[in-house]
Amino acid sequence: MKIFIFIFLSLTLVAQKTNLAPSVPVTDHYFGTKIIDHYRNLENLKDSATVKWMKSQSDYANSVIDKISNKNYYLKKRLELDKRQGFSVSDLRITGNDRYFYLKKSSKERTAKVYYRNGFNGKEELLYNPENFKSSLKDTPGKSSHQFLVNLLSPSWDGSRLAISLTEDGKEISEVIVIDVDNKYVHPEVVTNTTPASIGGIKWLEDNSGFFYVYYPIIDSNSQEYGKNIQTVLYRIGEDSKKLNVVLSNSNNPDLNIEENSYPAIMAFNADDKYYIGNLVDSEDFRRTFIINKQDLLRGKKDWKPLYNKEDKIPYMRLAGEDIYFLSGYNNTFNYKLCKTSAKNPNFRNPEILIPEKSDEVITGYVLTKDGIYFTRTKNGVEAKLYLYQDGKERNIKTPFLPGDIYLEAKGKDFPDIWITCSGWANDEQRFKYDLQKNEFTPQNFAPIIEYPEFKDIIVEEITVKSYDGAEVPLSLIYNRNIKKNGKIPVLMNGYGAYAESYFPYFSISYLLWANQGGIVAVPHVRGGGEKGEQWHIDGQKSKKPNSWKDLIACVEYLIGNNYTSPKKIALLGGSAGGILMGRAMTERPDLFGAVIIESGVLNTLRNEYGGVGKSAAQEYGNINNSNDFKGLLEMDAYQHIKKGTEYPATLITSGINDPRVAPWIPAKFAAKLLANSSSNNPILLKIDYAGGHGGDIPVVQRYANIGDIFAFALWQLGHPEYQPNQ
Repeated sequence: MKIFIFIFLSLTLVAQKTNLAPSVPVTDHYFGTKIIDHYRNLENLKDSATVKWMKSQSDYANSVIDKISNKNYYLKKRLELDKRQGFSVSDLRITGNDRYFYLKKSSKERTAKVYYRNGFNGKEELLYNPENFKSSLKDTPGKSSHQFLVNLLSPSWDGSRLAISLTEDGKEISEVIVIDVDNKYVHPEVVTNTTPASIGGIKWLEDNSGFFYVYYPIIDSNSQEYGKNIQTVLYRIGEDSKKLNVVLSNSNNPDLNIEENSYPAIMAFNADDKYYIGNLVDSEDFRRTFIINKQDLLRGKKDWKPLYNKEDKIPYMRLAGEDIYFLSGYNNTFNYKLCKTSAKNPNFRNPEILIPEKSDEVITGYVLTKDGIYFTRTKNGVEAKLYLYQDGKERNIKTPFLPGDIYLEAKGKDFPDIWITCSGWANDEQRFKYDLQKNEFTPQNFAPIIEYPEFKDIIVEEITVKSYDGAEVPLSLIYNRNIKKNGKIPVLMNGYGAYAESYFPYFSISYLLWANQGGIVAVPHVRGGGEKGEQWHIDGQKSKKPNSWKDLIACVEYLIGNNYTSPKKIALLGGSAGGILMGRAMTERPDLFGAVIIESGVLNTLRNEYGGVGKSAAQEYGNINNSNDFKGLLEMDAYQHIKKGTEYPATLITSGINDPRVAPWIPAKFAAKLLANSSSNNPILLKIDYAGGHGGDIPVVQRYANIGDIFAFALWQLGHPEYQPNQ
């Protein structure tokens, strides 16, 4: 067997080395620094040589992964456990008059269907099957072999109508249809060129006759014009959807000076709001925001007034009559305070403070109800608590179990209804309705809560690790209590660390399966995320981005030093912006890792602005035209840090050909350069999903299969005996 594995690995390397990517180097000069880009030619996805090489590499990667013994274990186990549950429910929406809309998928179905009921205990009715959808886009005539999935539900205020967003093959660009709920009539008009699941959502008019949505003039993600000059459009049911009634855009509102890479969106919080809020969405949490009288906008007026700017440090706000409730990070309030001001005479820098900042907990969410303001605070991103602000006082509400994350739902300011959804690394997600008068929680889950006795020995350890500069980095460890710290435990380290996104605990069966096979799942909550507030985010972006991967490396060294594991027994897994984290950890300390898997990763930050929505990421990574930002961009560019003759770990790089966020040529360039420069005998695989995008909006079986390939590759490279190649 050992002889076969040696031969297999040798043939793997030889096969790859004879199929190197074509290289047409380009030299750039940035502020006196010469940068050679050896694979600039791969950015042209229409070039036949590039297409041929990427396809051959993907075919080769699949052939190698298919030889891994037990490689379908995760796919089979996930489908088996899905059957135990029977069905899943997602994207629940509740109207003020108690109509429930949701997606439901049985274990035997490929895609989820749309259902509704009157009240939680009402009769369930099938409302729409996405398999019946016929695309109106020219490149998908009629019903094709392509897979359409529902990625957003948006009921009108009274629940009489439902807007359904559908997307194809992970592209994210969506088409929206409208159904009259009571008679299930599907209106013939189809709204196109939008992404409501990602940007802006769908905001209904008070009379339920139409809605606002975000319109993309260009929907080809490979075009240099993609993501530019976005518009907010008002669509009224029954009108021609191609005749755009633009209400917010740079051309429609030149006085607002809307940047070409911003996404102008409208926010509406209650049917009887007096105002609409215009929000310029970009990669930052703090945004330029405007306000307009609702009736003025509907009469065609354009007199949007500035409400607040980025410098006011407001990540989110809600309207209630003439009052604005908002989170504030102004004046270095990094963990946020909850404040109130007037819409008529707003003062965001000296408002009424309702909930002050706490030094060790971050306010992570809030909702307005008739009884008061429910809000959540989280410590280190892994310990969530529920509070109620009422009559000028706040009090902690004990939840049914200690959750790692709490998600709040409410009907609005005129209703007492409040729901919480709690989850944790080892606790399946559960939804409860809270009765304030009785101070009790009632389970209100649409899908049954399933017992998993096979995971009864899984435990979670939450610790902090000192980074290179003394910063305390939270580290979540998930493992079976029966494993022994012998320095040989296979570790899967999964992280992100960007855009102030917190890696909150969630119930992942894939994680638990890894733990039950004798491994540890480690989640380092590195700087760049939001787990410890906005300062934690600031300390991991732009020129401070090295803190992110140095935090990760410190966590790796902690696990090694405390005999959990050893070098070469650790697999890194990250995606999207997490590709920076994993790519730079790998290129800075290749000696530490046995395997690296990066999904749709931002691996070439110097060129990122030319791929997908890269230009909008300048606030997070830096602007290539700024000399200081350039230095940061170069330092975080994993592609540019690949060195000739270095022994790099086994690497699996994945991408979706329809990815609108991170162009597939970015992962392809990284794989090409790594393949040409690594001196090790470790496999370097590039796997393109030709029916996928950025990772979401694909059928569940396809998603499970992709995860299964990733885990099989990692366990193979970390030496798990059940995952060695077959003959």
